[in-house]
Amino acid sequence: MPCPALPDGFDFTDPDLLQHRVPLPEFAELRRAEPVRWVPQPSNLAGFQDEGYWAVTRHADVKYVSTHPELFSSYLNTAIIRFNEHIERDAIDAQRLILLNMDPPEHTRVRQIVQRVFTPRAIRALEDRLRARAHAIVSSARARSGSFDFVTEVACELPLQAIAELIGIPQEDRAKIFDWSNKMISYDDPEYAITEEIGQESATELIAYAMNMAADRKQCPAKDIVTTLVSAEDEGNLNSDEFGFFVLMLAVAGNETTRNAITHGMHAFLTHPDQWELYKAERPATTAEEIVRWAAPVNSFQRTATQDTELGGKQIKKGDRVGLFYASANHDPEVFDNPDAFDITRDPNPHLGFGGGGPHFCLGKSLAVLEIDLIFNAIADAMPHLKPTGDPRRLRSAWINGVKELQVSAG
Repeated sequence: MPCPALPDGFDFTDPDLLQHRVPLPEFAELRRAEPVRWVPQPSNLAGFQDEGYWAVTRHADVKYVSTHPELFSSYLNTAIIRFNEHIERDAIDAQRLILLNMDPPEHTRVRQIVQRVFTPRAIRALEDRLRARAHAIVSSARARSGSFDFVTEVACELPLQAIAELIGIPQEDRAKIFDWSNKMISYDDPEYAITEEIGQESATELIAYAMNMAADRKQCPAKDIVTTLVSAEDEGNLNSDEFGFFVLMLAVAGNETTRNAITHGMHAFLTHPDQWELYKAERPATTAEEIVRWAAPVNSFQRTATQDTELGGKQIKKGDRVGLFYASANHDPEVFDNPDAFDITRDPNPHLGFGGGGPHFCLGKSLAVLEIDLIFNAIADAMPHLKPTGDPRRLRSAWINGVKELQVSAG
């Protein structure tokens, strides 16, 4: 098999690269020539005392790693593939308290509890309220004259309001959640001037906010999800700390990812007008899944090998970090016909935008799909002639495929 034609030192987690583009041509080259490739890094560049990671780019291999937690751990080095080089190891280890960074059996215990939030019944109970909120959000944006930022005026609002509805956060506090979550994931982007310390302080404030909610419900139970999760702790519910870290995960996994999927989806429609015309006319039920495949809101998560093993013909040593690149998996021609086409009628669509299966498959998938469906239906109804007035401005991040600004007009 020929060696991939990549420049020396090319790193798929380089935030400078990812601020400008997702490296789809380079992913294609790796899938063709070396689907599991060692990517060297200077020691401690990513916050880890090692020499790099294995880049996993094929759909089948990403799925294999995701579904074998006994071989590939989220706990050992967390799922975040690149921190700031100045981060202390204690700060990395503290993140093991988040569900995303747990392994079975502890992960199994906590997930079984928090799954109560995302039952089909719980999501159906939200649908009418979220539909009304989606139309209100879009109507408010339409009333603006001239150009406006789609990210802040439309994309971020429904995920924030959905989280608030889901766990009983007062709607007037959603701006706090938005601000805290932005600071937690924006430390790589100099425009925000967010340091690791500010990010950690924001995480602490969010956790404290959630723990206070839990304490209030224990004292004064209500008929809401928080009470369900934290009351009768000795009967298998969450303690206050666990609830705090659960809300922290929701703020990122349920907010940042969905709003970026919505933003990328809108940009895809704006640059594929035939698909927008099709959507307005037919509203295919397959749309949300294709938006998530196309968007791949998380560039990558990582796992750490728990023992020596083989993957894609390469020998992975115990302790090696393994990067799972979802955009690459979602463009794998062995799985998807014409993968570089944005096709809202694509079916089947076994993308890995919600993870590669296994214990860490996205807990809130059904809620995310509902939000995407509702917001684009509202946009098609109220702003069918939406036009771009500027190029998207991407977030500088090693692992979030984020857009921080997309200027549009109602047309």
